[in-house]
Amino acid sequence: MPSTPSGLHHVTAIATDPQRNVDFYRTALGLRLVKRTVNFDAPDTYHLYFGGESGQPGTLITFFPWPGAPRGRRGAGQTTTVAFSVPQHSLGWWQRHLDGIEVNVGTPTTRSSEETLTVADPDGLLVELVGHPEADSRAPWEDGPIPPDYAIRGLHSVTVTEIGHEHTAELLTETMGFRLVEESGARFRFATGDGGSGAMVDVLCSPEAPLGMVAAGTVHHIAWRAHDDAEQVDWRNTLLDQGLDVTPVLDRRYFHSIYFREPGGVLFEIATDPPGFTVDEPLMELGRALKLPPWLEPSRAEIEQVLPTLRVPSPDEEITFTPPPAERTR
Repeated sequence: MPSTPSGLHHVTAIATDPQRNVDFYRTALGLRLVKRTVNFDAPDTYHLYFGGESGQPGTLITFFPWPGAPRGRRGAGQTTTVAFSVPQHSLGWWQRHLDGIEVNVGTPTTRSSEETLTVADPDGLLVELVGHPEADSRAPWEDGPIPPDYAIRGLHSVTVTEIGHEHTAELLTETMGFRLVEESGARFRFATGDGGSGAMVDVLCSPEAPLGMVAAGTVHHIAWRAHDDAEQVDWRNTLLDQGLDVTPVLDRRYFHSIYFREPGGVLFEIATDPPGFTVDEPLMELGRALKLPPWLEPSRAEIEQVLPTLRVPSPDEEITFTPPPAERTR
């Protein structure tokens, strides 16, 4: 069996309005827009990547914004929550910050000895900010709109909701090398690699949950890290040997990918750490221009004509995120 994944690589979700998506994740949450490209399988749609300063694996959340897409339904067979790691002392600041820009946020709750704030993004995706008693060593984006002392460090974990957890648990532990590290009621926490922030998945067993519907405000897939191409090939062979339906290796320009569905229906990806986001633009200019892979460059004019206009704030620009009146909950 190949080495266990060192942690989460990225999470990909579905949004509606791309500008509102940028305003929320860049301005309200303070993540850097590290890549503005298109969905390689549907190039009339943006693919927006948000993360740490260089878009390092384990910090990334990405979106396919589909204008006019219907609202999805959270339920079984889905990743239902995405959690980010923040300094433990920062949760009070985050609560005041989000309330001040009219993002509906509750009071902190405690789960697994961690304080958590939960917010919904403009399309209804549940996002948690988790402060852990142990410091997260990952560096924040120093030049972002959020003070570094409070800023997001990277992904913390994801929660997947299943009608039954046993087969998913078997895949995670017997095939992928995860460890069951905590059980609390119907919630089972599994860790991979060194564990801790960025290397955990919670499986929430909910027999009465309706089946989820993938659309706006839901997660499309979650990706786990492979060190390099050779390790990814080992993973593909291992998964095929277990009878799983695994895609061929796909070139996503910034990493290579394979996809498969775990027994509960959640789409998993294993993505390579290299080559990274500076393969087609320098670090200081990440996210400023539309980047296309070589095979789509001949169609650039047609692609740019159909994509909505997208304004990307400069790193030092302060703007207020204001949800449209119909979606305010306050």
